[in-house]
Parts: sequence; structure tokens; C-alpha cells
Amino acid sequence: MIAFDQVSKSYGTDAAAVHNLSFTVGHGEFLVLIGESGCGKTTTLNMVNRLIAPSAGTIRLEGEDIAALDGVRLRRRIGYVFQEIGLFPHMTVEENIVVTPRLLGWPPAARAARARELMGLVRLAPERFAARFPAELSGGQRQRVGLARALAAEPKIMLMDEPFTALDPITRDDLSEEYRRIHESLGLTTILVTHDVTEAFLLADRIAVMHAGEILQIATPHELVSAPAGDFVRTLIETPRRRARKLADALEVRDAP
Repeated sequence: MIAFDQVSKSYGTDAAAVHNLSFTVGHGEFLVLIGESGCGKTTTLNMVNRLIAPSAGTIRLEGEDIAALDGVRLRRRIGYVFQEIGLFPHMTVEENIVVTPRLLGWPPAARAARARELMGLVRLAPERFAARFPAELSGGQRQRVGLARALAAEPKIMLMDEPFTALDPITRDDLSEEYRRIHESLGLTTILVTHDVTEAFLLADRIAVMHAGEILQIATPHELVSAPAGDFVRTLIETPRRRARKLADALEVRDAP
């Protein structure tokens, strides 16, 4: 479905943001990119839909070199969800959802039906929310609208850049679980960027650990735990355990007589 072949990206004379990436993402796979800030996760994600052009190498989508495709048409067939959401404040929820179908020339009735279908999918009752404006929604509700908008033109590929980071913990857990359900029910291929190791382990089929612009290891969550490829990977994936131990120790100290 998606194939990187020796892909690099440099900005001017600075060191490469990503260097010599070669990996594939299969049909229906959920791949999560994790790593420290500045390691190249978002650059890698944004090269898939050509928001960023690679400096070297080839990215293929279903066998086609994306450099040979029209960038606008390419992006309209790929769903994209990011942390800031970017809803249009002057548009209603329904209007925000169907932005891409409108640009693609869908008739009004088809757009309205698609908006209501997707609102049901992301669990926003159309009769309550279709006519509301973004300012009238909670952060979690706005993110659900952003997800529905990304799905509106029936993409088979979804790119997600820290989509749940700004949400409170309960909403974040609910929405991430909701998206995993949607991913499976629609047969999507998803690449998600996060710095949250726990989120990666809960959502991913495979995880790509990045460091300094390179992929150190791509593996299933179980494989990462049982056979980490080096100290950096081992330290990163042990973060949830370390935090759990610190929490247990802190509670024990506070509860001591």
C-alpha cells in the first residue's frame, strides 16, 4: 500500500531531518511512529501526502510514485487528522465535514447524507450537532468532527499527527479506542504519530521507533518488548513501566502512616 524506498529529507545545510528510510505499510495495517521530539516523525508522515517533498528516494502508493501524481488530488484521497484540528469557525459541523466532498463536486444531497453517516460513526448525534459551530463544541467533540472530515471523501489511507494529545485523559482514551474501531470497521490503512508509548502499544499493529531521523526498529508491540533493538529502543518502551513504578512508589509514601 505505502512503500518508502531510501527516502531522505534535508532542510538547507542542516543535518537530514530523516535519513534513508525504507519500510512498507500494508493494506489495513495500523502503523505508529514513536520517538523523541524532533526525531523526524512528522516529516515522515507529511511526505506521504506530499505536504513535504523528499530530498531523495521514492515513496509509492499502491505501486505509483507519488512524485508523479497531482498533489492536490493525492491529498484529497488521503485522510489527515492533526492536533490543532483546524475546523473552519464560520462553518457548521456539517459544512466542515463535507469540505472535501464539496470540492470534489458531490451533489448537496450526497454531501448531507455523508455528513450524517459520519456523525453517527464518530458518535455525534446529527440532530444535536449538525447545525452547531466549532465554538459551541468541546475539545473532544471538535476532534470527532475533524476525524469525520478526514473520512468524508472515503479515503483508504489515514495520516494522524498527535491527534489526541490536547485532550483530557478520559476523552483521549475514549477517542483513541473509537478510532481503532473505525480503522478496523472501514478497513483503513493508518499511520499515526505520537510520543506516547502507551498509546502506541494500545493502538498499533506495528510500531516504528525513530531516533535522529532514522528508524531503529519496526516491530509488533510484543516483539519490541521481547527483543528491543538496542538501548534506545529498550529505554523508550520501558517508559510506561517506569512511570507506573514511580506512581506506585509515590502512593505508597503518601499512604504511609
